[in-house]
This record gives sequence, structure tokens and C-alpha cells, in this order.
Amino acid sequence: MHSFLKVQEVEKVYRSGGTDLRVLKGVTLSVEEGEILAIVGPSGAGKSTLLHLMGFLDRPTRGEVLFRGLTLSSLSSAAQADVRNRRFGFVFQMHHLLPELSALENAAMPLMIRLGILEWFASGPASKRRARALLDRLGLGARLHHRPSQLSGGERQRVALARALIGDPEVVFCDEPTGNLDAATSREIQAVIQELSRETGRTFVLVTHDPTVAALARRIVRLEDGRLV
Repeated sequence: MHSFLKVQEVEKVYRSGGTDLRVLKGVTLSVEEGEILAIVGPSGAGKSTLLHLMGFLDRPTRGEVLFRGLTLSSLSSAAQADVRNRRFGFVFQMHHLLPELSALENAAMPLMIRLGILEWFASGPASKRRARALLDRLGLGARLHHRPSQLSGGERQRVALARALIGDPEVVFCDEPTGNLDAATSREIQAVIQELSRETGRTFVLVTHDPTVAALARRIVRLEDGRLV
């Protein structure tokens, strides 16, 4: 039986000015379907690097990443991008919203990429309805046509969550999802993640240095100096 998501003896080495920087040093970790997993540890421990490898955003120097029996190393860049677009969702500390697009357009962006421009114009209304329903669900029904500069930090992060969820992903990867938010807004985003996990059974992998965010998880793993401890 294939495990859901697994990294196996993964190492990541960056070449920096003639020296090798070993960020991950043989990490093995499995994620179960439907769980919330938190990865904690000090800055520079390799948490974001590990998340990027698990999300097929980067390739390991050594070792393997597997998702439902698919091995990352066997996929072309295009196939890798397809898995990311169709099966994964991402929320980053910096929300990475496009400033010239509305909240609704930002949330719908992954579907636009998936469908291609012609099919998007044919089926755009259905996709926009889906984006509208998600934003509504996240309390942004009155902010659909606002651009990111007109939204608060918490509202921008909710749009980023909607964008991560729009394609109905199997795994949502969150890298410091509350890192730039005040305590009250952070609690709101945490509540949303918890509700979505409970309602949809979706898998969440959270990288965080915030103990209250880590407390959302059923399982917490700690990374120090490139190794799980």
C-alpha cells in the first residue's frame, strides 16, 4: 500500500560561494491523510526547505519524496507543476497576492492556470462562483472586489487561504501562515484552518514557530539543524 505523503532520507545541499550548505541532513517523515501535522523548530533549521520539498516546489539533493506512490524524481518539471496545481494548495507568510487583481480574481487564479485561458473564459463564471462561495465562507463576502492594498493583513491571508483551497487540493501546505499577523487575527486564521480540517478532512502541513498554531496539530515534529529530533 502506498503511503499518502512521505519524505525518505532527504538531504538538501545549497552551493554557496564555493562551499556546501547542508540544510537538510537525512530527514524521513510520513504524513497521514486527513491529519494536521506541524513542523516546528528554530529559524534556519530547514523547516521551509522541507515544506518546499514535500510540496514539490523543489527537488532534494538526495533522497526521495513520494505522494500517493508518485516519486518526485520520476516527474518532469511540467508533471511536477501539474501535481502542485491540482493536488496541493499553498499559504505563505507573505501572502503573494497579485496587487492588480481583486480578492475574487486572486482566489480564482489557480483554476485560471489549470484551465488555460480559453477554457477559463468558457467556464469562468462557475469558477468565480466557487471563489465567491469560498471567500464568503471565510468572511470576505463584502470584500470580493477589493484589491490587496485595500485589505487588512488578516483579510489578505484569508484570500490566500481561499486561493489555496479553490482547486480542492488533497494537501494544504502553510508556511508560517500567521507570521505577520497580530494575535487576534492569528487566532481567526487558526480557527479557520481547524474548521476546514474538521469539515473537509483535508490534510494540512503547517510550518510554524508559534506554539498556538502548532497546538492545532494532531502531531508535532521538531526540526533542528536539518534533522528531526
